[in-house]
Amino acid sequence: MAKTLRVVVPPHPLIAHWLTVLRHQGTPAPLCRTAMEELGRWLTYEALRDWLPHRRDTVQTPLASTEGMVIEAGVPLLAVPILPGALHLWEGARQVLPNAELCLGGLPEAIETQAGVVLLLDQISQGDDLIDLLRSLERLGVEAPRLRVITTLTASPGLKRIGETYPEITIHTACIDAELDEQQRILPGIGDPLQRLGIRTSQAT
Repeated sequence: MAKTLRVVVPPHPLIAHWLTVLRHQGTPAPLCRTAMEELGRWLTYEALRDWLPHRRDTVQTPLASTEGMVIEAGVPLLAVPILPGALHLWEGARQVLPNAELCLGGLPEAIETQAGVVLLLDQISQGDDLIDLLRSLERLGVEAPRLRVITTLTASPGLKRIGETYPEITIHTACIDAELDEQQRILPGIGDPLQRLGIRTSQAT
């Protein structure tokens, strides 16, 4: 049976609301940053729904004992925001990933055999950046079940390319836009994420 890329667009009104705020050309940078953070929080919440390792545990309430569920803290979880665009996406995601280890500047040199990895990207247009990351993770021994990709926005052409190479991964996104323009920008998209978020980068020397 052929494997198909799993792209999850949660039908949540808060996700739709904050994406609309982010799309609007009149939204100022401070509110764009808030929108990106809120999308990071809610998309990460949805991505963890059936993925985080957990176990049943018995606890004592003030009145009686009862069985509950707790996150398995002994399993490492790594969060990898692709900077600078995913900086504010991570700011939202970290609210629901309090025990995650933050990896700045890209992937670490080694990843534990049982660790889960959360990749955060501001958007996926052509898919090249994500494919490069997935190749690096493959070399580090990280397979699809241990990985979740979270991104604000995706484009169908980029998803097609990713699916042809890595059909087993799962991507959580607020929306799938159909097209890229001649400059490979997502349409209708959100424009230039760095410009919209008020992020300046240093020039290469």
